[in-house]
Amino acid sequence: MSAVVVGYARTPFVKFAGRFAEVPATALGAHAIAAALERAGVAPGEVDQVVGGQVLQGGAGQNPARQSAAGAGIPLDVPAITLNAVCLSGTEAVVQAARLIASGEAQIVVAVGQESMSLAPHAWPGSRAGRRYGSIELLDTLEHDGLTDAFEKRSMGASTESFNAPLGLTREEQDAWAAASHTRLAGSLEFQAGEIAAFEVPGRRGPTVVSDDDGLRADTTPESLGALRPAFGGSGGAGAGGAGTITAGNSSQITDGAAAIVLMSEELAAARAAHPLTRVLAHAFVAGPDVSLHAQPANAITAALAKAGRSTGELAAVEINEAFAAVAVHSTRALGVDDAIVNAHGGAIALGHPIGASGTRIVGTLARRLAAAGPGALGAAGICGGGGQGSAVVLEAL
Repeated sequence: MSAVVVGYARTPFVKFAGRFAEVPATALGAHAIAAALERAGVAPGEVDQVVGGQVLQGGAGQNPARQSAAGAGIPLDVPAITLNAVCLSGTEAVVQAARLIASGEAQIVVAVGQESMSLAPHAWPGSRAGRRYGSIELLDTLEHDGLTDAFEKRSMGASTESFNAPLGLTREEQDAWAAASHTRLAGSLEFQAGEIAAFEVPGRRGPTVVSDDDGLRADTTPESLGALRPAFGGSGGAGAGGAGTITAGNSSQITDGAAAIVLMSEELAAARAAHPLTRVLAHAFVAGPDVSLHAQPANAITAALAKAGRSTGELAAVEINEAFAAVAVHSTRALGVDDAIVNAHGGAIALGHPIGASGTRIVGTLARRLAAAGPGALGAAGICGGGGQGSAVVLEAL
């Protein structure tokens, strides 16, 4: 039994500590779910299960995905589960939803990815036995749980920098990719508006409507990016002379947001005369052989295509999460596909990367791109995750 994508929506993606600074991830997720259900023509009571991805769960309350489901009007007799596979969380939520449908356990499943990076709390990592004497240092859960490699005990940026030189990745090609991300987004604002569900932020003087992403810097050029200082200069494995190649400009932005996809069995969609965007053909989850991120999207896409009996040469559209430009450059090169079909409407460098939500967003964006391309168009979405893992979904337009 095949799963098909029948609805997709997301909130605007908003800068860290910005317009969503006080909005919980569960509220963002609930909004995305409600909008996706409306676009799919599915009532909340028809949903069989909800699968959610969220990384920064400290202080968010029990089972954030269930909170989001209830907030969207889905009845409390509908089960929900929250996944944490770092940046892969949103993609793996889609995969789990497709599995539930393929196995016959469910007919309609909502996959949501959500993150409030702004509300990640500071925490005391000490024992409950208490501390009798001395100062206490608080742990930033955004840094520790979201942006630090658990094996290397260093930031994902420093880790990624250390692999750039051995892979032959230059500062120039990373900056060129990052500039293209902004340029493509600037030329695709109408496309992006088609997936955004405006969000009302409560305020003392009444609600403020947020209807747009705010990470775009339309005047970005490779030259302007080239003037930025390396963020991890001197890190082990950096470029010749110890100069780093990763900057704030060629890395994804810290962002708040949520994205949701409604999946349905193909048989039920036909019976309802629904109009699915795409069919889920295959998916893959890969890891290793080390903690590097660069090849993981390509490795996962290659594995998923093999399961579907398809090849990279058949791909009409590809979405690769731009955690760092280095990842997108290397995975595109590894796949052997034309840069022009990768992130055609911009990526996380320009849009931002709410870590639990990005995997769902790239699958939803891919579904929309393929639907516009026409029946039979093949596409793949791939993403890397902390600890050296990758996840991918292959879709075919209907």
